[in-house]
Amino acid sequence: MELVALLIKVAGLLATITVGANAYSYSRFRRQNLSKIRSPIDESKEVLADFNSIEHKNGNFFFGLATAPAHAEDDLNDAWIQFAKETPCSEADAVCSEADKKNPPRNKVKLAVGAITKGLEKNIHGKDDKTSVDKPPTKNVAAWHNAPNAEDRLKFWSDPDKEVKLAKDTGVTVFRMGVDWSRIMPLEPTKGLKEAVNYEAIEHYKWIINRVRSNGMKVMLTLFHHSLPPWAADYGGWKIEKTVDYFMDFTRLVVDSMFDLVDSWVTFNEPHVFTMLTYMCGSWPGNNPDFLEMATATLPMGVFHRVLHLMSVAHLKAYDYIHGKISLKKPLVGVAHHVSFMRPYGLFDIGAVTISNSLTMYPYIDSICEKLDFIGINYYGQEAVWGAGLKLVETDEYSESGRGVYPDGLYRVLLMFHKRYKHLKIPFIVTENGVSDETDVIRRPYLIEHLLALYAAMLKGVPVLGYVFWTISDNWEWADGYGPKFGLVAVDRSNDLARTLRPSYHLFSKIVKSGKITRKDRSLAWNELQKAAKAGKLRPFYRAVDNRGLMYADGLDKPQWRPFVDRDWRFGHYQVDGLQDPLSRLARTLLIWPVVMKKKIRKVKVKHTDDTGLILHPAYA
Repeated sequence: MELVALLIKVAGLLATITVGANAYSYSRFRRQNLSKIRSPIDESKEVLADFNSIEHKNGNFFFGLATAPAHAEDDLNDAWIQFAKETPCSEADAVCSEADKKNPPRNKVKLAVGAITKGLEKNIHGKDDKTSVDKPPTKNVAAWHNAPNAEDRLKFWSDPDKEVKLAKDTGVTVFRMGVDWSRIMPLEPTKGLKEAVNYEAIEHYKWIINRVRSNGMKVMLTLFHHSLPPWAADYGGWKIEKTVDYFMDFTRLVVDSMFDLVDSWVTFNEPHVFTMLTYMCGSWPGNNPDFLEMATATLPMGVFHRVLHLMSVAHLKAYDYIHGKISLKKPLVGVAHHVSFMRPYGLFDIGAVTISNSLTMYPYIDSICEKLDFIGINYYGQEAVWGAGLKLVETDEYSESGRGVYPDGLYRVLLMFHKRYKHLKIPFIVTENGVSDETDVIRRPYLIEHLLALYAAMLKGVPVLGYVFWTISDNWEWADGYGPKFGLVAVDRSNDLARTLRPSYHLFSKIVKSGKITRKDRSLAWNELQKAAKAGKLRPFYRAVDNRGLMYADGLDKPQWRPFVDRDWRFGHYQVDGLQDPLSRLARTLLIWPVVMKKKIRKVKVKHTDDTGLILHPAYA
């Protein structure tokens, strides 16, 4: 009995220490990252933001629009097309071809890891979760096989003028696009570049860039935007050192032929996102990770760090080569770094948030910071971490692809990065920001509130050179296919990709051309969203959610329907929820209950009168 009592005491002590440590960690996190924002913007003024009034040593603030080869180019037999056409099989499939059986690793890891919450349900209950609202499709790319003319994408290769003109008419001065590595180098250059390079493709890209420039826009060119050539994937891709040499062959070809046509360069787009989804999960094309590789991925010598190291080496070499070109103009070279604002859902999730941030927030930029002319920030929203997955918080608004709408996060991220890298004395560029929203009801306030967050950061001293919105027209959204709609312009895929301008296109154009955000425009956009929310209107949502509210990593072929959320998420107005785990809820209840009761007791202290109007006093008074 004494031993049992001792064990109970030890267990109680350990539990107390664990709770205390997590509580302390969360209090620090909340103080540093979730304290109430004191906006420097005067909301009583008619003009809330005037981007024309802020100048930078590198020039005036600019607006831009972005696209990428894998999203928009037709006649492109890249890794994404091949990935989408594959028919994966799993142990649960009734029929599986012999060819698929010979190469099963990608599918097994994808189902167990790519759909993280499905794997958790298996581990916890010993069987599949049958209570989910919906299940992710078994295909590699959702909402692709059921989309008309899927391989045409946006026909940007054969007919770039449609997208270019749409961008020009908004008034933007920067057009962000990319060049596809596998189009320029369709073969591995084992026998030299002459036999491996498609020189006609280089000339065609130059023609497209000249079309952009002739329409009065500068070109921001991305060299690597989540598209690894299939031949590189066959030998291991970015896990192998020779990929750096091949990438530099590709970079030299592009820079030598297009240097005078390009105004700014993005060497890599979201390196850690590509690394995680390709080499750790197998949810993207380019790798077939086995369980051991996945389990050891984040160790010092794991695949996550190895790939990012080689990508940093490639950036440094590309930076030197671009700056080595003799020219009168100084090139701007940077990266587009993805940052999500992550917060814990429960008390015991603070550790997961800390680890995730330590892997993704700063390490890649730290490794290349001495050779950057700008830091590009790709920001889409917030993520609530619960256990090993992402929680769908019912009281938060979400994009169609499952990203929490949180403009305050952009402001916080810019201030955090400025604090860490201000010694570099280089500007920031928001290289991507946007929301998937087919209804276009969320997109308008989303655009305005994120621009206000950006402007507030600039007022606080953060040097932001420009803002690039993602994207012009609805396009192929990686493994989510054609489900989420990110465009300012709707695309009818069954009608020769006919374009329809959404209201947000006109709002964006107005802001770009005036350089201002008015109180009236803000009110109109927000009031329309509030009307939809209060009326209980529904909107599409392309992320499956299990019975515990954890979101699957894979998308859906057909959407679920969610109501608009009646919550004030405008910049500077968002009220952060408390922790939602049972222990935290209980603690809040115990702390708040005495206050509630005290208020109730105070309410009892009123004067009473009899029928004659005389005041009646209690007997003890």
